[in-house]
Amino acid sequence: MSGIDEAVLNFSPGSLMLLNGILAVVMFSVAIDLRPDDFRRLAHAPKALIVGLVSQFLVLPALTFALVSLTQPRPSIALGLILVAACPGGNISNFITHRAGGNAALSVSMTAFATVGAILITPLNIAFWGGLYEPTRRILQQTHIDPVAVAVTVGLMLILPLILGVTLNTVRPQAANRIRKPVQLLSFGIFIAFVVLALAANWGFFLQFAGAVAFLVILHNALALGGGYASAALAGLSPFDRRAITIETGIQNSGLGLVLIFGFFGGLGGMAVVAAFWGIWHAISGLALAGLMNRTEAAR
Repeated sequence: MSGIDEAVLNFSPGSLMLLNGILAVVMFSVAIDLRPDDFRRLAHAPKALIVGLVSQFLVLPALTFALVSLTQPRPSIALGLILVAACPGGNISNFITHRAGGNAALSVSMTAFATVGAILITPLNIAFWGGLYEPTRRILQQTHIDPVAVAVTVGLMLILPLILGVTLNTVRPQAANRIRKPVQLLSFGIFIAFVVLALAANWGFFLQFAGAVAFLVILHNALALGGGYASAALAGLSPFDRRAITIETGIQNSGLGLVLIFGFFGGLGGMAVVAAFWGIWHAISGLALAGLMNRTEAAR
């Protein structure tokens, strides 16, 4: 399976620009649910948010490093797992948390805060955890990833739409109410369609290497969900908040991961297949878990 470390996916600069735009629209669709008051409210009771961010940016990367160290996959696969773990929570986490009967407001706020924090924390986590594992350290040294360039990419793609969405919902709430549902449905549909088309363009490659990452991605996602639940439970949070943090930790922004992989790592095979498989699997596992959770009402 050594070929996966040298393989490069078929993904044009135009496709990368399109993915950037799609993710910006997805982030905007999340942001028009937010107002400055949501952030002020959390400032008065920040425990759940802090626990969620610690789970997202410290617990998950540490669990990922342990997984990589124990299983020792191919270097590009290992770095793909580390990079996905370094990304903020995925945008569909808010929808899945709502379906699970968890604290959707906490989920949306976690997505917003994690997205802002990702400007600094995502490149630092990639460099730190990737640098600790010798095979992935070699890839990082060869690619010379620029943390400032990563921060600019994250900022333009995620932070700007976040600011625009919150501003619209604050200044023109009626307009935000009118477009909220159509924009959310449209952005989710476009993102799924884009992933399907990107997979179709690389289907032979994906079939060739998916078996090498499937078990690891499923195990990694289970660790993420378990780590989120354990963090919230150990902090003594309510089941209502626990559900949000579990799902927020287990649903990663693999779209951002793909942008970084194609923008900074040249579409390196193992990394790209990991991020693509994550993008499919976390939606399946998240929706399945939400269905189980929703059978009982969560105490607040």
